[in-house]
Amino acid sequence: MKNKEGWDGKMRVEPKAVITNPEALEDSDYSDPEAPPVEEIDADEDLLADEDVNTEEIDLVHCRISSLSALHLERFEKLRRLCLRQNQIQRINFPSNVAQSMKELDLYDNLISHIKGLDEFSDLTSLDLSFNKIKHIKNVSHLVHLTDIYFVQNKISTIEGLEGLLKLRNLELGANRIREIENLDHLAGLEELWLGKNKIVEMKNLDALQNLRIISIQSNRLTNITGVSNLPNLEELYLSHNAITDLTGLENNTALRVLDFSNNQVSHLEHLSSLKNLEELWASNNQLSSFDEVERELKDKENLQTVYFEGNPLQMNGPAVYRNKVKLALPQIVQIDATYLRV
Repeated sequence: MKNKEGWDGKMRVEPKAVITNPEALEDSDYSDPEAPPVEEIDADEDLLADEDVNTEEIDLVHCRISSLSALHLERFEKLRRLCLRQNQIQRINFPSNVAQSMKELDLYDNLISHIKGLDEFSDLTSLDLSFNKIKHIKNVSHLVHLTDIYFVQNKISTIEGLEGLLKLRNLELGANRIREIENLDHLAGLEELWLGKNKIVEMKNLDALQNLRIISIQSNRLTNITGVSNLPNLEELYLSHNAITDLTGLENNTALRVLDFSNNQVSHLEHLSSLKNLEELWASNNQLSSFDEVERELKDKENLQTVYFEGNPLQMNGPAVYRNKVKLALPQIVQIDATYLRV
């Protein structure tokens, strides 16, 4: 019997829960890699019932798939490319025969927290795990045939776990939580490195990547340009939305064709004299104010066809005459901002 306060006349000790994973209280996306798998509910219908079993490509985009086993992929023994974008997949779990034949696997925009289940994908060349919930790059270093790997918009804070990917050409790590460029020395064949929208304060540890053609490091925390002077094959450099104040550090990058430093704090076009191969210069929303400097630094760039200067004092202080002044300074130009010039 209990009274109205709930007291039943006995000394009761409320049991206290023991929290074995305190991280869960601090991180709403926390998931324990050792926890039992979430139960997957099989689909009511066979989404691939009408698919030719000899097909080499399957696309199932935005189909609310949560259970890979419900797809019965084992019947597609010639499958080479599988796209399962925008579904509800939490675990990578494929039949062995499919894993061994697969070349391209696209799991963009799912609910994957941990990279597991790729052990048998021995011939994979392209892997897209963008827009998931991944915090750590693990269990991919055995995929020695990978040329392209994508981790856009995850929760990755450290570049790691890529040892062995000697054929990698394209590494996409945009929109994560990375603060430092590191652990890339072994990727000597890398040609494209995408690091936009992270928390990087300095470009460094890039000298071993002699084949790099493209670096995108937009929307980070850079205040100057460093770390690229020993990259002779660099053709495209994207630096927009940082806090860069001058263009020192590009003098040796004579192969540059595209330079984007929009939305920074650059006030002078110095240090570009050696960039004879420049074709596109994106410089919107800086502090550039001198047409004389534009002519002096860029007129000799015979291949230069496109310039973006809108949002600078040289455009805002005289918008009515801005385009004519650019044309007079740079007669070789065919595009000013988003507008093509009449021939």
